[in-house]
Amino acid sequence: MNDVNYLAFAIPAFFLFVYIEYKLAQQKNKGSVFKYESSVANFSVGIAERLLNLFIAASFYQVYNWIYTSYALFDIPNKWYVWLLLLLATDLVWYWYHRLGHEINFLWAAHIVHHQSEEFNLSAAARITAIQAVFRNVFWCVLPLVGFHPNMIITILLAHGAYSFFTHTQLIGKISWLENVLITPSLHGIHHASDEKYLDKNYGDVFVFWDKLFGTFQTEEEAPKYGLTHPIKSYSFLWQHFHYYLEIGEAYKRANGFKAKWNAIFGSPALMDQSIRPILERRFSQHKKNKSTPINFKGYLNVQLVLVVALLSFLTLYFSSIKLINQVSILLFILLTLINIGALLEQRKWIYYLEYIRLILVSVCVFNFFGHVALSLFPAIILILLERVYAISKLYNKYVFNPN
Repeated sequence: MNDVNYLAFAIPAFFLFVYIEYKLAQQKNKGSVFKYESSVANFSVGIAERLLNLFIAASFYQVYNWIYTSYALFDIPNKWYVWLLLLLATDLVWYWYHRLGHEINFLWAAHIVHHQSEEFNLSAAARITAIQAVFRNVFWCVLPLVGFHPNMIITILLAHGAYSFFTHTQLIGKISWLENVLITPSLHGIHHASDEKYLDKNYGDVFVFWDKLFGTFQTEEEAPKYGLTHPIKSYSFLWQHFHYYLEIGEAYKRANGFKAKWNAIFGSPALMDQSIRPILERRFSQHKKNKSTPINFKGYLNVQLVLVVALLSFLTLYFSSIKLINQVSILLFILLTLINIGALLEQRKWIYYLEYIRLILVSVCVFNFFGHVALSLFPAIILILLERVYAISKLYNKYVFNPN
């Protein structure tokens, strides 16, 4: 039992809270708070981050411990008041990480995914990429450098993250008296807004002190419009993660001179050439408007989503006792499934071929588990024969894929 990671239970808890919010939204006639495609896309991003975090979380604890034992500036004791200081320090570091994430292109490329959802609800809190998680952990390295013990830091970060999860909802209105101290759902909703008056406001995660101190505080006046100022037109898992990196690359290629190339990477996102994205959208076939999800593949998609959540929960719970090759196999299967889910939402024709790859990967894993890797060639041969005899691709397109 010592090898069990009880943080795995946070995964079903997340979905339980999202479900409760969804039912409350229905009761309050606020069904528009949720949209199926957007919610699935949100879940996919969060699943990928939690999955990849399993492989890197321990490394960052080791980095914190190395900095603390080798370079700590002060020997800060474990006293009750130190926990309060650490919470304030953590939120201050978050404020500047978060603000710089909106002001520097290569940081915004990782953070933009968090702002892509045009529906503001608890599922949107999951939109944290593994790249963003790495960047913010780098910023938090300042905490062990000051002298806070790594165990204290990890505990505070868990509490910090739990609080920010609950600020992603529209079902809690303004709480004026609380907004003098804490970031509320209303205040954080402003941060997710694309209205000009709300842009670049409320970077704090728990406390409002930093926004008021540094001039970025804004209360809710008119109902905000959520999402990006220039919304992306895709639910593709890959496009949502990497479109801004492609934009930076295109801007860098177009730039003349050192300063222009520097600004393409380290400049402000507000100065990004807005003609670049439409060109890339056409180049990568992302320029079509999103369609309503056809009912004939919703059940198929839902089954895959439930499967990856179950696999993620299992992998998280028993991660330390699972062999590396099996860890990597589950990782690849989940990532391929998430790409497939995004492709289903986008109705991409190459979904069928991705399914073949996933099935072959599963076969390899199963035969490897029983010690017969060489036999994994047979399922691939069987799949090819079935395609030749029964035209599985036509059946797949008929019942799953809907080009209309």
